[in-house]
Amino acid sequence: MTDIAPEDSNTLRQSIIDACLEMNRNGINQGTSGNISLRIAGGEMLITPSGIPYEAMTPEMIVRMSVVGSPDPQDGQPAPSSEWQFHQALLSAKPEAMAVVHAHPVNCCALAVNHMPIPACHYMVAAFGGHDVPLADYALFGSSELSNHVVAAMANREGCLMANHGAICTGDTLARAMWRMAELEHLAATYIRARSIGTPRLLSHAQIDEALAAFTSYGLKQD
Repeated sequence: MTDIAPEDSNTLRQSIIDACLEMNRNGINQGTSGNISLRIAGGEMLITPSGIPYEAMTPEMIVRMSVVGSPDPQDGQPAPSSEWQFHQALLSAKPEAMAVVHAHPVNCCALAVNHMPIPACHYMVAAFGGHDVPLADYALFGSSELSNHVVAAMANREGCLMANHGAICTGDTLARAMWRMAELEHLAATYIRARSIGTPRLLSHAQIDEALAAFTSYGLKQD
């Protein structure tokens, strides 16, 4: 199979920084708790460094590492995000994914700390690939156990909540993964508000199947 991933470049690295700044600017994330990775050619990925404020990041600080194996920063690179394991595992498990976005949006987190997945309360659930937005089991941040839970939850999905933690979305482009993260936070807020005024009426399996089919021509494969 031909490698369709882009080559490493300062432009690509800057796009990661810009997306991080956008997450904080839009209230999707706070501080440096979120992280982003992009698949690049040659079986490698770019990922945000650990603990560096987004405003201080430069393209040279973005870490380049393999999609398999432990990180081995070269040429004075900083350490990768503490969550590198689930970024790496998702890109390995989902060859169609080009980007992984992780953040701590407040409404997603509110559901996650209550261990509540998002059911078929709105047709936009289909944007995440299935009949619900699942919840990954809890494990310590940065651990291989958490990575395993995330990969299991994200099987046949493009987004999930993480118990007592946050949320993750994938996409065939960084723009798509970012779009999904914003939509996931809006969906979480809608579900919480709906529960506050009554009992949400869920869509049927067949209705979500219809939405899933409709999303194949929704433009999700366009840039």
